[in-house]
Amino acid sequence: MKYLDEYRDPALARSLLDELRGVSTRAWRIMEVCGGQTHTLVRQGIDELLPAGIRMIHGPGCPVCVTPLQTLDRAMAIAARPGVTLASFGDMLRVPGSASSQGTAGGDLLSQRARGADVRVVYTPMDAVRIAQAEPDREVVFLAVGFETTAPANAMAVLHAAHLGLPNFSLLVSHVLVPPAMTALLDDPHCEVEAFLAAGHVCAVMGWREYEPIAARYEVPIVVTGFEPLDLLEGILMAVRQLEEGRHEVENQYVRAVRRAGNTEAQDAVRRVFRVTDRAWRGIGTLPASGLELADEYQQFDAVRRFDVTGLRPVEDPDCIAGEILTGAALPTDCPAYGTRCTPRSPLGAPMVSTEGTCAAFYSAGRTKELPT
Repeated sequence: MKYLDEYRDPALARSLLDELRGVSTRAWRIMEVCGGQTHTLVRQGIDELLPAGIRMIHGPGCPVCVTPLQTLDRAMAIAARPGVTLASFGDMLRVPGSASSQGTAGGDLLSQRARGADVRVVYTPMDAVRIAQAEPDREVVFLAVGFETTAPANAMAVLHAAHLGLPNFSLLVSHVLVPPAMTALLDDPHCEVEAFLAAGHVCAVMGWREYEPIAARYEVPIVVTGFEPLDLLEGILMAVRQLEEGRHEVENQYVRAVRRAGNTEAQDAVRRVFRVTDRAWRGIGTLPASGLELADEYQQFDAVRRFDVTGLRPVEDPDCIAGEILTGAALPTDCPAYGTRCTPRSPLGAPMVSTEGTCAAFYSAGRTKELPT
C-alpha cells in the first residue's frame, strides 16, 4: 500500500538500527507520549531491538486510559436515566467505572447497555448531533474525551448543534492536553525522561510551537514523530543525536503531516467553544490547566450541569497500578494482576481496554512476566 509499506521496510529499519548503534555512546531514556506509538513499538518489538542502554518509557498518551474514573461514573449515571441516549466511541464502552460503589448498577457502559440503557456507538460527534435531530424526544449526550486531536471535531459538533438550535444535545467533556502532562512528568523529582517523542496527530492539529518552551526550560529534546516503525526509529535516532550532541530542540520527523503552526482553523474552533481548566487524569490525579471545558457561551451543552451528576465519588480498584504505568514508573508486567485478574476480557483498568493502552499492547504482543530463577 503506497505511503504505508514504505514506512515498514525491514531493510531501512535495519539501517536505522545500525545508525543508532553507531551514534549512541551511553544509556538514554526516551518517552513516547502517544499510545499509538507504544503499540507500534511493542507490537513490532522495536523497544527490544534498540541498542543496549536506550530504553523507551511508555507515557500517558492513551486518551481512553487517562479519562478519569469520575467521567465514566457520570456517563453511566446519565445513561441509566430514562429518555437518555448516550453516544460514545466503541473503546469507551468497556472501560470499567466504579458506579457499583455509588449504589447503582456498576460495571461499564457495555453492561449498562445490556441492562437496557440506550448506549450507542458512533464514529464521529456529528453522528450524535444527527441522532438528536432525528429523535427530538430524547436527550442525546456525547462522551467527548481525548487529547487535542479530537477536540476540533467536538467543537464543530457544538457549533453545529448551536446553529440548529438543538435543545436535546449535550457533551460530557473530558478533554486533556499534552503539554501540561509533559511538564508535570518533568517536574517530578523522580522523573527519568531525557527526551520525548511527541504525538504526530496532536501536532497535526496544534503544531509544535507550544513544545519549544518545554524543550528550552527543561533542556529535553522533543521530536514529533508518526506511528509507523520507520517513523519511530527515525524519531528515536533524531532524539539520540540531540542527546549525544547536548542539544535540546524541537524537531519534526513527521514532515508529511505536521507543520510548526499546525491547523489554525481547527485551533480557532477549539478556542471558540472550549476554555482551559484543571483536569483529573485517571490514575495520575488533577493537573492544573491540563484540560478543556465548555466556554460560558456554550454552557447549555454541558451534560454535567444538565443532569446534575457532580456528587459521585469515584473509587479505583486497589489492585490496578494504572497511575504508575501511565507515568512510565512501572511496566504492565510489574502489576500483580496483569495477565491473571486483569486481561482484555476482564480488565481492571483502562490501559488493558484501549487499543492504545500499554497493558493491552503488552498483552497482545505476548509479553509475560519474568519467572524467578
